[in-house]
Amino acid sequence: MGSSYRQFCPVAKAMELLDERWTLLVLRELMMGSTHFNDLRRGLPRMSPTLLSKRLHQLTSAGITYRDNTDGVVTYRLTDAGRELRPVVEALGIWGTRWIGELGDQDLDPKLLLWDMHRRVDHSAVPNGKTVVHFVFSEIDRQSRNWWLVINSDEVDVCDLDPGFEVTVSVSAGLRPLTEIWRGDLTWSDAIRSGEVTISGPEALRRSLPSWFELSTFASVPRPA
Repeated sequence: MGSSYRQFCPVAKAMELLDERWTLLVLRELMMGSTHFNDLRRGLPRMSPTLLSKRLHQLTSAGITYRDNTDGVVTYRLTDAGRELRPVVEALGIWGTRWIGELGDQDLDPKLLLWDMHRRVDHSAVPNGKTVVHFVFSEIDRQSRNWWLVINSDEVDVCDLDPGFEVTVSVSAGLRPLTEIWRGDLTWSDAIRSGEVTISGPEALRRSLPSWFELSTFASVPRPA
């Protein structure tokens, strides 16, 4: 836990735990359903494994999370105290969406974008069977340019190496426009019309692809005029 503010105010006491770097983002990932260490890392790709272990230990010691080791599989889950923080994290997301609008180039990350998108697939809208969506971000370095979402009836896998399955639909996009679509700042139709996003595949699938993905949970937050 960070150094004490030396104040009896409950806001100060809460922030002694919560204002350390990455802590609230670890809680965000747990609230979004990640329970395994590697899944938490994928939602926090720029956080070192050592620091993630430290933050999980701190949260567990504070009674915000607990470590479960059932059948030799370690998972991390929120306690009642941790779950009670959900409206705090959601309020920060709403405020950030409404008032912190600018995205720098350093804020754009294909790994994080695809990880977020894989959690918001609408399985009822995706064709039956295995569906493979190939994403190409042509303007970024070759190592991070190609990504695949492999969608089955009950799970979605994110791949940064070709999984070897036949591609159902391909999406060529700038990383910024696709991120803006995800955040609710740009519509699929406007991005396609402008040429910032191109969808390749059978016509029916090209037309339906935008409906396969629900947007970010904060995409519907009203912005100031």
